[in-house]
Amino acid sequence: MRSASWKETLKRDRWVKPFFKQYRAALALALALGLLTFVFAGALMFTSGYLISRAAEMPGNILMIHLPVIFVRVFGIGKPIFQYFERLTSHDWVLRMTSSLRLKLYKALEGDAIFFKRSRRTGDVLGLLAEDIGHIQNLYLRTVFPTIVAYLLYTAIVIALGFFSVWFALAVLLVLGVVVFVLPLASALVNGARNARRKAMKNELYAELTDNVLGVSDWLFAGRGEEYLTRYKETERAMRDLDEKMERFSRRRDLVASVLYGAVAVMLLVWAAGLFGGAHGGAANWIAAFVLGFFPLIDAFAPLPEAATEASAYRDSVERLNDLPAEANERDQAPKPDATLDIRIENLAFAYPNTDRPVLRNLSLAIPFGERIAILGRSGSGKSTLASLIRGDLRPDEGSVTIGGVSPDQLGDSISRFIGVIQQQTYLFNRTLRENLTIGNPGASDEAVLDVLAQVGLEAMAKRLPDGLDTLVDEAGMRFSGGERHRIALARVLLQDVPVILLDEPTVGLDPATERALLETFFETTRGKTLIMITHHLQGAARMDRVAFVEDGKLALAGSPAELEQASERYRRLLAFDRGIA
Repeated sequence: MRSASWKETLKRDRWVKPFFKQYRAALALALALGLLTFVFAGALMFTSGYLISRAAEMPGNILMIHLPVIFVRVFGIGKPIFQYFERLTSHDWVLRMTSSLRLKLYKALEGDAIFFKRSRRTGDVLGLLAEDIGHIQNLYLRTVFPTIVAYLLYTAIVIALGFFSVWFALAVLLVLGVVVFVLPLASALVNGARNARRKAMKNELYAELTDNVLGVSDWLFAGRGEEYLTRYKETERAMRDLDEKMERFSRRRDLVASVLYGAVAVMLLVWAAGLFGGAHGGAANWIAAFVLGFFPLIDAFAPLPEAATEASAYRDSVERLNDLPAEANERDQAPKPDATLDIRIENLAFAYPNTDRPVLRNLSLAIPFGERIAILGRSGSGKSTLASLIRGDLRPDEGSVTIGGVSPDQLGDSISRFIGVIQQQTYLFNRTLRENLTIGNPGASDEAVLDVLAQVGLEAMAKRLPDGLDTLVDEAGMRFSGGERHRIALARVLLQDVPVILLDEPTVGLDPATERALLETFFETTRGKTLIMITHHLQGAARMDRVAFVEDGKLALAGSPAELEQASERYRRLLAFDRGIA
């Protein structure tokens, strides 16, 4: 796909342009100080050249060169002062901008974290944080500031020379214009394209490395570790080849620029000699002044070609940032669901990215508030995907899922006030037991904590711990059994006091006795709430109000356990198989 131009990129930009307006006063001050820095640097060399030539005439009195000495001191002191404050102002401006930019990025990622992995890999986040934010920072420091200052200085030089000679000003306009416009354009066309390819390769390398590092054990166990390293080295080698080509072009470009700078210096020498050389002594001193005054100004024009080269990479960074969703505080406030909190699934269809086969298709299901429903299906039938859609972790491709009339993904963080989830892999953090329990309700009292522990049958266990509720839980909760971890997860949800509880394969890996006891606890402690249990077998199904079977992405069977056992031969076979009597 063709990359957008800078004009097209900035037209839809909401990452770079806002900071120009937000910090416009500091930006204007930084640019003014940058221009004054070069003006004072040129003026210092200009007056120094005049002073050296004038002093070489051996004036009879120091007062005859007193004024040039004063100007040398003024410009000599002023130049570093302006340079210091220019650096201070520009970097302060850029750091403020970068800080706001990172905050904006974190809010955008946080607000869309659930859906981010649908379209991007983990390494893309590293690329955004490590590469793109740095590129945006450099966009100001190495492109915007130097380019604007160089253009202003270029205009000032031509205008100033025009007061002496219009034709000479036009000659400098043309020769110096090659440095200011032609060389940057050539750099953008040649090295800019290479730099864009290099950045694309580096972005891909971030994604590939992250993916491979996360799965490095599988590479090693498969005996293909060397293949992984070879692929990485090939990408690195290709990037080095691009770097070498860019470096060769840069050296040749800089040589041309140096020749042009030398040409301008010679032109100044000849022009000044012709204009002032006719007079012996005083007027001839201006020749050195004009020539020496030009050399410090070269530093203003030198960054332009490299800035143009990197502009394409900066544009890619701006585009990648603008492809992100709007940050959370830019979105509308989360709507409030109806008090009934009925769950409605209508004509639902969903497929994961880069796959042809839909996981769910044309599925409809209504779950009134307070109902207990078991959703069953074989592995790959789509039941876990349905659970993710209900809790807002995924967005449907077609159809809708609503809770109290509101789509779960629209609720954002507030969905935690309505749905509590207990998954098959319960995670406990390396914090105290109290902190693990109150993660969804930080203000809960110890009495409330102990009450929910009693409800899930863990109060006695908590009291036996060395420091009670202040006992530090080992990382991932390994000091507790699987059943205890699930009970702690249930206690979290009960303490959070949400109206809808979603159990996603909560008893996988537990022995039958623990599974029965845990399910009994779930049923007893969740009375009056909507209970949705995603499972692969019928254990506990008899305690549910309704059982629904998902098969090949569709709703294949639904009804109360008693109705299905009476009317469905298929359900009776499944029930007998689950009980081990078939």
